[in-house]
Amino acid sequence: MQDKNYRDMTPEELANAIEANKKIYHEHFDPQFLASLCREIIQLLDLYFRPVFVGFDELPERNNPNRPLIYACNHSGMAFPWDAIVFGMGLMYRHNFQMEQLFRPLTAPMLSASKLMNPFLLRDIWKRAGAIDATGLNFETLMHINESNILIYPEGVPGIGKGFNNKYKLQPFSTSMIRMAIKYQTDIVGIACVNGEYINPHSYSVPTVNKIIEKLGIPFLPIAFITPLLLVQPWLFYYAWPAKLTYVRGNRYSPWRMAGGKAIEEISPEEIIRIRDEIQADMQLQLDESVKIYGQKPYHWKEVGQNLLRHWRRLPYWIPPGWPALFSEYDRRYYKDKELPSRIISGWFRFWYIVWKNPIVLAYFLPLIGWIPILMRGLKDREKVKPWHGPSKK
Repeated sequence: MQDKNYRDMTPEELANAIEANKKIYHEHFDPQFLASLCREIIQLLDLYFRPVFVGFDELPERNNPNRPLIYACNHSGMAFPWDAIVFGMGLMYRHNFQMEQLFRPLTAPMLSASKLMNPFLLRDIWKRAGAIDATGLNFETLMHINESNILIYPEGVPGIGKGFNNKYKLQPFSTSMIRMAIKYQTDIVGIACVNGEYINPHSYSVPTVNKIIEKLGIPFLPIAFITPLLLVQPWLFYYAWPAKLTYVRGNRYSPWRMAGGKAIEEISPEEIIRIRDEIQADMQLQLDESVKIYGQKPYHWKEVGQNLLRHWRRLPYWIPPGWPALFSEYDRRYYKDKELPSRIISGWFRFWYIVWKNPIVLAYFLPLIGWIPILMRGLKDREKVKPWHGPSKK
């Protein structure tokens, strides 16, 4: 999370850069899109992942009213970031989109740079839903915007690609959140994501393969028993096992106190690293404890079966084979019909209407040749689509 020459700026240059960069907060974020997406899609994903939010009934208060809090969460290895989608959007929905109490996430730039990293090619989902590219200048800028808190994943891309053999082992944190917390005297709130490691279990990272796949704008390719099946069923690129995602609000940290109240300019790199390591070690303990409590049955198959019986009328949309139709229809209606999608699903026969309206859905199930239209759409230059700001439909 570093920009070229970012730390070499004079205070005046940095202030000017921050002021010019404040547009990042609003230029892509579409609150109506976010609310509609949660209502039409995230609630269906909740039936599959059955998320639990421990300690989030009341959101934490800021210690410094003039600066945002920093939420820090662990990554789930070798999986499409469904855990981040379910957490961020799910918590926003549960707290009625009160952004001043919630957060804007800083995410890896490659998520929004490649359409392939948008679930089922739903255009601009990350930035429309509020995510901002994780760069040093963007992080600094958000610290000067008091409209919401900030969510980061301090492990970065290595945390996503750490492999199942390293499940629940925090990868080295970036020091950026420590620097920001000290500089602006704000707290860090730890979050433990449990069972996310089982979204794509027994998948491993191969550096040589990852270097090749990065040329497509994809950070890694999980190597597992299911990998060869991607050729014959492209929808499996985004698949997920029904892990019962559990998010535990952990300890709160005050790096600025740990630094003895010194200004950031007075603190050596070694001291920054010491503080980072202390916080990471404690977050690891918190994660380990949360896994003992909530991670012994990562799937809770009985609940999955109960949901299949209880919500059979909403099939196939809330299970992975139905997601290509669900996301594609949302994309079509939002960007082509210029409306906020509502009531996307209304019975089993609706599925075939959606397929007729979105022929790309068929490509996700065609062996080999299905990848041709998917890659053509996914690899072309990202289409710039202006957000639609019409009246929200209930």
